[in-house]
Amino acid sequence: MKTLEQILQLKGRDVLITSPGSTVYDSLALLAQHEVGALVVLEDDRPVGLFSERDYARKVILKGLSSHDVLVGAIMASPVICVDTSLTVDKAMGIMTERRIRHLPVLDDTGQLTGIVSIGDLVKDIIAEQQYTIDQLQHYIHS
Repeated sequence: MKTLEQILQLKGRDVLITSPGSTVYDSLALLAQHEVGALVVLEDDRPVGLFSERDYARKVILKGLSSHDVLVGAIMASPVICVDTSLTVDKAMGIMTERRIRHLPVLDDTGQLTGIVSIGDLVKDIIAEQQYTIDQLQHYIHS
C-alpha cells in the first residue's frame, strides 16, 4: 500500500489556501476558479482549519447569511485534522471514513503543509492497485 508521500509525488503538492479573515465569497470564488472542493485555512503558515463547499452550504446558505459578509474563520472546520506523509492510503481512508471528512492536509516532518489528499485521490489509487492485481492474476492464469 502506498504512502501519502507517494500519492503527493504523483498528483502534485499544490494546495489552495485561504485565511480566517477572508470572506466566504472570495474563498468560494477560489474553489470555483480551480474546481476543487476545499481550501486549507492558514494562519502564521500553520493549518488552522479547512473550508469546503459543505461548510458554505450548511453554515451560510442554509442559515440565510451572506457570503460577502461572513468570514471563513467563522465557519471553517476546526481544528483541522492533518496527517503525516508516511501515513498509508488505507490508514488515511480509515481516518476519513471515521471522521466523515473528504480532505486531509498533509504535513512534512517539520510540520509544514506539503500537500492535500481528497477521498477521490485515495479511491483512485485503491482502484489502480486493484486493477494491477487483477491484471497480474489474469496474466498468471493465461501463462
